[in-house]
Amino acid sequence: MRKSLLTLALLGALTTSSFAQSSGAAYKNADYTPKKAAIRYLPELETLVFEFQVAGSAGKTQPKPAGKTDGAPVLGYVFPTTLKSTDIGMGATEGIVAMALTSHPDFEDTPLWDENGDGNYTNDGLVWHAHWVVLIKDSRVAGGFSVKEFDHMGAAPKLPPTSAPGMHMYMDSPGFTVTMQGNTGRVVVPLDRINRRRDFKFDLVTCYMEVNASDNKRPMLGVYQVYGVLSGNLSLPYTVAATN
Repeated sequence: MRKSLLTLALLGALTTSSFAQSSGAAYKNADYTPKKAAIRYLPELETLVFEFQVAGSAGKTQPKPAGKTDGAPVLGYVFPTTLKSTDIGMGATEGIVAMALTSHPDFEDTPLWDENGDGNYTNDGLVWHAHWVVLIKDSRVAGGFSVKEFDHMGAAPKLPPTSAPGMHMYMDSPGFTVTMQGNTGRVVVPLDRINRRRDFKFDLVTCYMEVNASDNKRPMLGVYQVYGVLSGNLSLPYTVAATN
């Protein structure tokens, strides 16, 4: 059932051109045309390597600053998975657990990590970094999905200690190593950080997202344009491969 909902939402995102925003269209190029994806298990390190390849250069195209958080652009290479929220240290909640590699120059959401190594922990949102997010179907945005939110006035759900403070979304900033080299991007995920799960399935999506801090009719972080889906229909058909 969840896969069918994913497919319907994706088809809507790809066919409803009237929603498309020019800000997202400006980044549509070969750097976001997916060609391959794999998750490899390295038993000697008890680690998974999430890997993708694009037609262009992985991570070369990055967002231009909007100058403020409201309306800030976010570009992403996203691995939707069949993992559960409890596998990544969150409380139980419905939605699609995804590993999102993102770049956004207007704000900082990894306060524990200094990705550019300059000693300043508040200035490296542009550097490609990893997030765990829980995605939900959302017809308010053209891409059909948003990061799931919770009521910031109520009791906070269980989130990992590495989640960014002040953001009432199911989003974690785990500090995993991300590399972009040539046409290939990778993120290293220790197995003990996902409940030692290797029996899950995944897909690859490239997309444009945007932050909203002023319009209560739209989500805080929504997907506004989908550039490509590796499977073609978001069916999450791929499995983790063992590397000897």
